[in-house]
Amino acid sequence: MLVQEIVKRGSAKDIAIIDGEKRITYSQLQQMIEKYRNYFYACGVRHGENIGLLSRNSAEYIYVYMALVSLGAVVVPINFQLSEREIAYIVKDASINFLISNQTVTLDKALLKLGYHRKLTQIQILDSMHEISSKEYPSCPSLIESFNAQENCVIIYTSGTTGNPKGAVLSHRNLVSDAAMFKEALGVNDRDNALCVLPMYHCFAWTCAVLNPLLSGATITILDTFVPKETIEIIKEEKVTVVYAVPSICSLLTRLAAPVDLATVRIVVVGGTTLPLKIAEEFTAKFGVELLEGYGLSEASPVVAVNRPGKVKAGSIGLALPQVTVCIVNEAGEALPSGQIGELVVQGSNVMKGYFHLPEETKQALTGGWLHTGDIAYQDEEGYIFIVDRLQDMIISNGENIYPREIEELLYAYPGIVEATVVGIEDKLRGQAGAAFIVLEAGTALCKKDLKAYLQKNLALYKIPREFHVVESLPKSQTGKILKRVLLG
Repeated sequence: MLVQEIVKRGSAKDIAIIDGEKRITYSQLQQMIEKYRNYFYACGVRHGENIGLLSRNSAEYIYVYMALVSLGAVVVPINFQLSEREIAYIVKDASINFLISNQTVTLDKALLKLGYHRKLTQIQILDSMHEISSKEYPSCPSLIESFNAQENCVIIYTSGTTGNPKGAVLSHRNLVSDAAMFKEALGVNDRDNALCVLPMYHCFAWTCAVLNPLLSGATITILDTFVPKETIEIIKEEKVTVVYAVPSICSLLTRLAAPVDLATVRIVVVGGTTLPLKIAEEFTAKFGVELLEGYGLSEASPVVAVNRPGKVKAGSIGLALPQVTVCIVNEAGEALPSGQIGELVVQGSNVMKGYFHLPEETKQALTGGWLHTGDIAYQDEEGYIFIVDRLQDMIISNGENIYPREIEELLYAYPGIVEATVVGIEDKLRGQAGAAFIVLEAGTALCKKDLKAYLQKNLALYKIPREFHVVESLPKSQTGKILKRVLLG
C-alpha cells in the first residue's frame, strides 16, 4: 500500500477530519487531495522531487502531503520554529526546488551563504487554496503504476544533537507498515476520534495521530498547538477517545483538567521523551486512564515499541510492535540475555532506507542489518523493554557509568519539584560529573542540603550531581524533549 491510499480506508460519509469549524468526510478528503494533486502538477511538481513542507497543523497540511506523495514526490517536513539559517540548510541539503508553506520565509541571503544557487519556488498554502477554489486544473496522469511502496516517501531531518541534522529517508512501506503495526498493537478503530495536537512535521504525530487514525477509518481532531484550556475544551466537546501526548502535556492535564473533561478518553499514548513515573501515576489516579508509554525514533518511522492497553508495565516502553524485532547487544554486537544492559537495536519493515546522501553514516547506523538506536536498555523475561538512558547522555565519572534517568526519577519524586534533568559537565578530577537543573512548583523553595541528603539515601555517592540549578523552565522541543545541549550552552 502507498501512503496516499490510506485515505481510502474510511467510509465515504464518515468524518475524517475536524479542524475548527470544518467537518471533512472521507469522501471530501479524497476530493481535496485530488484537487491539490492537480494543482501541484500544474505548478511543475514531478515524480522523485524533494518538496519542502513548512506549516502548522491543519487539514491543508494533510491535503498537501497526500497530494505530493501521490505524484511520487518526496515530502521534506520542516519544523516551522527553525531559523532561516536552519531552514536554508535543509533546503540545500535536500536539494529542494519547491517550498510549500503557510508563512513567508526569506531565504535568499541564507541560501547564498551556503552556496545554493538553484531556483527555489515558494508556494503559499493560502494562495494555493485560493487558486484551487477559483479555477479547475486539468487532471494529471495516473502515476500509481509507475512507482511502488519501496520508493522514497519522506525525508525526516533529525534534531542534530551533534553536528548538522541528517535526513532519514523513509519509504511508503516504512510508514504504512509502522502505522499498521501500531494500529494492531493499540486496537484503534473506526469509532475513535484521535487528537492531533503534536506537530505534524514530527514523525510521532504524523504516523500515530494522522496515518494511524486514517488507516483505521477513524476521525482526526486537529489543533495547531497545545494551549491547555483550549485542548481540554476540545477533548470534551469533540468526545476525543485517543490522545497522543508528551509527558509535559500529561502533567498539565493532570493539574488543570477535571476527570469529567477526559471522560471519553480511553487511550493515551505518551512518547517523544522519557515518561517520569510520578507523572504517569498522578495522571492515572486522577483520570482512571493508563498512560501507554511508547518508544520510537525517526529512523524507525518512528514507533518501535509501546505498552498495550491493560498490560502496562511501569517504567517500561512496552513490547516491540508486531513484526518488529529488537535485541540488546554489547559493544561487540553480541546479543545479551534478559536483564543485562546494552544498546537497543531494531529490525523491521519500518526501519529507514538510510540517511539522505550520507553512505558512511547510513552504514554506521545500520551495521549488521540492525538499526542502532544509541539508547541503552534492557529487556525483562517477558520481553518488556526498559530504556536506561541515551548512550550520548551517559556520564562517565572516574570510570563509572552514571545514567541521568535514574537520578531524574528520584528528583521528580521529591516534594516541590515539577521538572528535572541531569546533564554531564566537565570535572577536572573525575572527567565528568552531573549537573541537575530543576523547576519548582510556584511558591516553593529548595533546600539543597536536604535534597542532597535525600539523594544520598537512594544513590551511590558517585552518582550525586555536583551542581544543582533552579530554573524557571527547561528548554524543550515542540515534542516535549528536553534540550540538554541548550542547558550546556
